Amino acid sequence: MRTTHITARAGVARRLRTAAAAVGLLALLAAFAPNAVAAESDQTFSASQLRTASDAVLDADVAGTAWSIDEESGQVTVLADERVSKADIAKIRSTAGALAGAITVENVDGAFQTHLLGGDPIYSDSGSRCSLGFNVVVRGVYAFVTAGHCTSGTTRWHNGSSWIGETWHTYFPGRDHGLVRHVPQVAHPSAVRLPGGQQAITSVGNAMVGQAACRVGSTTGLRCGSVTALNQSVNYGNGFIVHGLIRTNICAEPGDSGGPLFAGNVGLGILSGGSGNCSVGGTTFYEPLTRIMSYYGATLS
Repeated sequence: MRTTHITARAGVARRLRTAAAAVGLLALLAAFAPNAVAAESDQTFSASQLRTASDAVLDADVAGTAWSIDEESGQVTVLADERVSKADIAKIRSTAGALAGAITVENVDGAFQTHLLGGDPIYSDSGSRCSLGFNVVVRGVYAFVTAGHCTSGTTRWHNGSSWIGETWHTYFPGRDHGLVRHVPQVAHPSAVRLPGGQQAITSVGNAMVGQAACRVGSTTGLRCGSVTALNQSVNYGNGFIVHGLIRTNICAEPGDSGGPLFAGNVGLGILSGGSGNCSVGGTTFYEPLTRIMSYYGATLS
């Protein structure tokens, strides 16, 4: 049975679910501009005020923004891609009102987009290519997880030569994960593919800022870097907003979506989207694997 979770923006999600399957994951472009722009303020903000300021960024609904509360600096840090204008930034600050000083804006090159095109490549019956994330077991059934914007609007999946599974569940937007049930004859080891071999994944863990990590995808293969932030919210545009993501400085490109983020034998997340590419570098966002596993009551395969 395939179900789709609809967030509070249900009307938008229903109108755009089919479009999500066709959003070609374009390149992730993201080198941070050297200077952050903050409203002038010497004020110290409470945790409650920072949450309110973060909610104001969401309410402003500016496509091309990603944000989170930075507890170390006591600010809400907003990343703004190339689509975001000065007027958009003014709108965010206006929405925050008296808490505008709690918001710091950093510019990034390119545009945040979901990546519809894994370790191993997977192809949907709708014509899109994504990447397989992790093999799991849900209530005794073998399946794999990938990005929800990949599974949205799809039914069946193949590996380029034979059918490998059927979409079981989609959660997008709000979160970005989907579940595909394996056909019986498909092998499902708990491992990710590396150049010339594979890495066993034996446990699931929470990402930490500063942690070294790698991801693998069907377009750009193995790429490594570090975790730069947690609990990110990203507005991809067209009503597609996702919360609670891991942010890294690892590049990715179209088709890498849904692929695994890991540190050694520990699974951390699956690729949602970002900006940049693997020529210039990038910023990428990942749905946390711990959250996916808890949601589905899953274990590693």
